[in-house]
Amino acid sequence: MSSKTKRTFKRIISYSGFFFFALAVAMLWWQLRNYTISDILAALTSIPVFNLFAACLACLAGYLALSLYDYLALRYVGGKVSWWKWMLAGMLGFAISNNAGNAVVSGGAIRYRLYTRWRIRGGDILKMITISGITYFLGCAAILLIGYFLIPDAVLEKSVGASVGVNILFFACLGALIIYFGMTLVFHNKSIKVGEIKFQVPTTKMAFYQMLLGITDSVLAGLVLYFCLIPFIPSIPFTTFIGLFVVAQATGVFSQVPGGIGVFESIFLLVLPDSIDKADIFGALLAYRIIYYLIPLIGMGGLFFIYENYLRNRMKRWIEDAKNKMPKISVKSPLKRTKNNKK
Repeated sequence: MSSKTKRTFKRIISYSGFFFFALAVAMLWWQLRNYTISDILAALTSIPVFNLFAACLACLAGYLALSLYDYLALRYVGGKVSWWKWMLAGMLGFAISNNAGNAVVSGGAIRYRLYTRWRIRGGDILKMITISGITYFLGCAAILLIGYFLIPDAVLEKSVGASVGVNILFFACLGALIIYFGMTLVFHNKSIKVGEIKFQVPTTKMAFYQMLLGITDSVLAGLVLYFCLIPFIPSIPFTTFIGLFVVAQATGVFSQVPGGIGVFESIFLLVLPDSIDKADIFGALLAYRIIYYLIPLIGMGGLFFIYENYLRNRMKRWIEDAKNKMPKISVKSPLKRTKNNKK
């Protein structure tokens, strides 16, 4: 592939987000065209306080699980930092990448800033970001395989495109899991060189932990929306819901739209039964956005600001202490030295 073709391909991928966002907005407008903003706000405010509290607890547990991505990645590269450091980096990195999209750039930048300060090499940070991405997609693939058999046929029969897309996802996820676990068995204790960086092939045990962590993360994130949604759809089983949730979430990630905004919502509005009030569904989706995306971003951003301010003040104290400890050297003027020499 020539350099010109590569540049064109990258440009198409980068601009595809605008296309999918515009498509998602059009779909949202079509689904909600018969409702007003007051209808959606009424649905949002009608969610019981207990459900919102349960959703917040699930969100907290979800971000604690997300921080374990960094712990697992640190073990992979053999790095060691204090527990609160990998928790801060993991939760902050995901709080930013969940909202900004393009996790490698947005979440990777904050991790690079923090881990280089904690004496983790740049190459190892890149390995950590890569292994975390694989962990997420292993979890999604596993849930999609399970969810494929749990999603009712009536949901897929509503749209031929949705049915074809889910079938393609099923076989793609099955193939990805077989290839990854097969690679851990066949190429155990071997490495793969990508550019100038060597990636050690994970053990089968670590691959299992990756898949388990990815599943836990997706289930906890799904619970946040589930608690917001069940006041309006009390009959939906969680097993059916989580399959739909992961499909919508994975589609949002691949769309290159920041946070999958619009894409995620349009899929849910499309696949859920027409008998359900669309304003209620969108109100629940809006509550999910606030709890899982906005609140963690504000909270973790505040912690990061406090940490950065603490480091800045500590650096100032070190500089002042160093100045105070330096010996005071009296410098005599050339005229005085000449007079003393004559004497």
